[in-house]
Amino acid sequence: MEDQAVCCYRHPDRETGIRCTRCERPICPECMVSASVGFQCPSCVGQAHRATPQPRTVAGGRVARDPFLITKILIGLNVAVFILVRVIGDRAVNDLALTAQCGMDFSGRHVCIGVAGGEWYRLITSAFLHQEPLHIAFNMLSLWWIGAPLERLLGRIRYLALYLVAALGGSAAVLLLAPDTWTLGASGAIFGLFGATAVFMRRMRYDMRPILILLGLNIFFSFTWANVSWQGHLGGLVAGTLIAIGMAYAPRERRELVQWGTLAAVLVVSLLLSGIAVAQVTS
Repeated sequence: MEDQAVCCYRHPDRETGIRCTRCERPICPECMVSASVGFQCPSCVGQAHRATPQPRTVAGGRVARDPFLITKILIGLNVAVFILVRVIGDRAVNDLALTAQCGMDFSGRHVCIGVAGGEWYRLITSAFLHQEPLHIAFNMLSLWWIGAPLERLLGRIRYLALYLVAALGGSAAVLLLAPDTWTLGASGAIFGLFGATAVFMRRMRYDMRPILILLGLNIFFSFTWANVSWQGHLGGLVAGTLIAIGMAYAPRERRELVQWGTLAAVLVVSLLLSGIAVAQVTS
């Protein structure tokens, strides 16, 4: 009596004499994955990968192959918008900068422009808008120096969320304190990164003197240099610091809930304050 042929469990038309060292199912040469001892089938290899803990950042984010990808993309977006401004001129600033104003036009009609006119997108587009070469150069250098290490510390998703909500926090402060100005630039978001960096350096017991000196100098310049929106800087700093506190000090067993809850709370407050500011302008 002839022995029944043994076939690969993934390819029933292929005879084989090899079995997976984990599940002992027959596998053909195409399905064999080298292991420390013998060969394993693709299913067992996949299960082993899923069971292996994935490396995490200090804040609980996933460790990425390129830990600076989001920072590079943000810099690219800012540069692209800057080039657009240079190509089409002041029209881009008029369409994207942050402002909220109401008044009478030449015909005596009451009109509102900017966010007061319903253009809420300006809350975020203004954070990617630069008009002067020195302005964007300084902001992008700051974004690389401060943002890249922070992205590696937080992970991509948390870092991007912090950046965008800090930008909204800066916009909310501008609308509350100086709604009739024309404000643009990534400084509010970058100040949020400054605040977050200080929080995590404190959490990890690093020497905080370098970041505090740098932050102090930037705050000083915010209040002493002309045409600088200290309101946006202050709003971004407060928003970024609060978000980072939630991310850095969240208890491990409720880390996701506390981190994203804190970020959501700062987002809601920023939007709520923006709404209150616009209501005051339009009333």
